[in-house]
Amino acid sequence: MDHSVDATDMIARIEQAGVGEQRELLAQRVAAGKIKALSIKQPYPHHIFHDGKDVENRDWPTKGRGWFIIHAGVSKSELAQSQHDLPRGGIVGMARIVDCVTEMDSRWFFGRYGFVLRDAFPVPLIPCRGMLGFFMPSQESLDALASAILKAGESG
Repeated sequence: MDHSVDATDMIARIEQAGVGEQRELLAQRVAAGKIKALSIKQPYPHHIFHDGKDVENRDWPTKGRGWFIIHAGVSKSELAQSQHDLPRGGIVGMARIVDCVTEMDSRWFFGRYGFVLRDAFPVPLIPCRGMLGFFMPSQESLDALASAILKAGESG
């Protein structure tokens, strides 16, 4: 199964996320290092973008709200054999955190804390080293993500 992100799908997802008119501003904020990343093991980023996963479960709370960069870790520990081709080891998209809860009526919630997600959209894999907790990707990775966001607008 091909899990790559096609440009048309990426544009549609960005538009659905309400980023269409704000694309340039979002790209500027990314390039300026104003948006941090969070590493999430596959297949959960895939579920966020394609299956309606609306919460990221953690053992720790966050007061942070707003956009964050989704980094897919390199681990295969959560993957079925058929999922080994999911993109790993880099930036795979963005989403907004709109709340942090201890209870939620979602089939995806099972954590002590849940970061409630909205407006998620995928991007083609941008290789990048991950870290624990929220972290700032390299400037090279941020520039590549900003470029991917802007290119989605040029194609649409």
